Amino acid sequence: MRLILSIPLFFYVLIVANIVMLSGPLDQSMMNVILFEFDLPSLRRIIMTVSDAFILASIFFLYIETFKATRTSVISIVDHALSLLVFVIFLIELLVVPRLGNTTFLIMTTASLMDVVMGFTVTISTAKRDFTMGG
Repeated sequence: MRLILSIPLFFYVLIVANIVMLSGPLDQSMMNVILFEFDLPSLRRIIMTVSDAFILASIFFLYIETFKATRTSVISIVDHALSLLVFVIFLIELLVVPRLGNTTFLIMTTASLMDVVMGFTVTISTAKRDFTMGG
């Protein structure tokens, strides 16, 4: 169970993004498909596309991953290593796969990078504090 919890949430975003962005006709993007729309009290209409949903999910998962980084255990090291691997996959796919070379995937890649950087930063800060208190 702990190993499943150590899998970065961005891995799931990566898998779903690959399925969505690589499926469908070559001349059409699945990213512009409207998921839903609603009106605000100001009478402004909000249209949520698949692209918007991916960006919102990335922001939400980044928030959760920040909390996961505060753990101090052996599993957190596995989590950081897997987060780094997921970022590398994001980056390679962004640079090499033509259908993934879009701004949505760039934003998700950047969020994955921030996950790696924040994970290491939070862990190092926590370890420094623990080391200072223990010594």
